[in-house]
Amino acid sequence: MTHVTERPSKARKVTPWNGGANRKRTMSYADAGVSIHAGEEAVEMLKPHVKKTFRPEVVGGIGGFAGLFKFDTSKYKNPLLASSTDGVGTKLVIAQQMDHHDTVGVDLVAMVVDDIVACGAEPLFLLDYIACGEVKPDRVTDIAAGISDGCRYAGCALLGGEIAEHPGVLRPDEYDLAATGVGAVEADEVLGEHRVEVGDVMIAMGSTGLHSNGYSLVRSVLLGAGRMRLDTVIEELGRQRTLGEELLTSTKIYTMDCLELIKECDVRAFAHITGGGIPGNVMRVLNSEIDAVVDRSTWRPQPIFDLIGAKGRVDDEEMERTFNMGIGMVAVVSPEDADRALALLTGRQVNAWPVGEIIEGSGQVQLVGHHTRG
Repeated sequence: MTHVTERPSKARKVTPWNGGANRKRTMSYADAGVSIHAGEEAVEMLKPHVKKTFRPEVVGGIGGFAGLFKFDTSKYKNPLLASSTDGVGTKLVIAQQMDHHDTVGVDLVAMVVDDIVACGAEPLFLLDYIACGEVKPDRVTDIAAGISDGCRYAGCALLGGEIAEHPGVLRPDEYDLAATGVGAVEADEVLGEHRVEVGDVMIAMGSTGLHSNGYSLVRSVLLGAGRMRLDTVIEELGRQRTLGEELLTSTKIYTMDCLELIKECDVRAFAHITGGGIPGNVMRVLNSEIDAVVDRSTWRPQPIFDLIGAKGRVDDEEMERTFNMGIGMVAVVSPEDADRALALLTGRQVNAWPVGEIIEGSGQVQLVGHHTRG
């Protein structure tokens, strides 16, 4: 479960090189830049957030060497375990520059659980890893609060994790995040390309913005070449928010919506739109005998995408293979269930619309039409 480490040597104290002659003092782990006390304080502060995510299957609490989860075999006939690992990427740089750390925890969970649900699996639990240049309990608690929120949105337990202090590798205000999630699905209910057929309808689920991909390009274009400030309100974004607030908008978690869609409709596949954009990710649910036709005219990407394209002179093709362009998840459903799926998502307050169809082809994604511009 959650603890602090830098993989120290077995010896707690180091003997001076001169064997002790004229010795002034021995060195401590804290002298090397690792505070065990700060780590223990951080763990105590985050315990309430972790407990909020616990499902009935969680056994024990925080503090053991491993997290325990009682897998309910009675729910399944022939279960498969699904797993995914991911991070947040250089979006963390924005959070660190703004000293705002709770939203990136939601991003971390989203990147993992929405990959798991894409194959039809229910996420069961998640393990996180927080590496810091210096463990600052308040900041770690903010991060963990966001991770806890994300797990609750996804219905999975935060089963444990690691807080590591890496002085000399990361600067005191720097940190990195990673997480691994595990889910379960019946073997004969796995979604994917083997289910997708000609005539199936693709339904888009709107993103909240950039989500967590392409931030190296974003920072280069807006903060580098564009010399824009994070604390400036950008009128082109169409709302009274600073650039930094816009860039830290949390990734939407679609897990519970997708699971409900599976229960009520004939879902053939999900495509989680992350790095690679719409063409790169929709292609992953196509077999070699079908194509997906995506109609750009059915939606308008958020203004942040226009801003990046204009400021960086980034061409459309590069934008589309780097960013989600306003779509975070695509559901491929049978044509008979398309209207029902759309009504279900709309009823769950998901911005959803028909975005295209499956036709005969060779495993390609065809982007047609043009986005509406404001």
